[in-house]
Amino acid sequence: MNRQAQAAVLFLLGASLLHAGTTDLYLRYVKAGLQPLLLASGAILVITALATAWYEWRLPKTPGRHRDQHPEPRISWLLLLPLLALILVAPPALGSYSATRTGTALQEPVAYPALPATDPLPLGVADYAGRAVYDHGRTLTGRRIALTGFVALDRDGTPYLVRMALNCCAADAQPVKVGLTGRIPPVLQPDTWLQVTGTYTARLARDPVNDGPIPFIEVATARPVATPRDPYDETWND
Repeated sequence: MNRQAQAAVLFLLGASLLHAGTTDLYLRYVKAGLQPLLLASGAILVITALATAWYEWRLPKTPGRHRDQHPEPRISWLLLLPLLALILVAPPALGSYSATRTGTALQEPVAYPALPATDPLPLGVADYAGRAVYDHGRTLTGRRIALTGFVALDRDGTPYLVRMALNCCAADAQPVKVGLTGRIPPVLQPDTWLQVTGTYTARLARDPVNDGPIPFIEVATARPVATPRDPYDETWND
């Protein structure tokens, strides 16, 4: 690929990164905290492309130059297809298919910050799971708790409320699962987003994939909700 083509590809790549970084699209690939780096990378690529094109335009156009003796194959432009896919097609967030085939990634929290006195108490799935398993529900007992996540069904039909947690990007996303018991809706569709309100229960199961701990919540109410702007839960890694 000659320099003109390289400049074009660099420009399109940089523009696609800027497009993703200035919209919610980037949240399908990386965690929210990486947005500034993504925007900086896109800007650098665009500047590099413009500099390359300017340098190429400044060179004398002589017939003996290498680029004229060896025309590049047109198939090289197929490299643009992944860029167009990034711009035009937003990939879905990881869901129940990945969650049921990956063991729970619950980690023991470093500390248990005091919880506000709101009722019901909104918590992240990972925050609830960590307190339920490793703190034995001491900060959860007697509280009405609201959790939001997507539905996943285990091989035996056990319903989980799940959020996928990120270290860096979607490629390393792992599920944190909370089992549902109590007033569960009679029909649950995988990948449906729910907000459940309930109370802590000491019930605990083991993940069939990696034998990790899965706490439960005693559901009082459950209602469908829209997919959140950021479908990934990062609280476990903060």
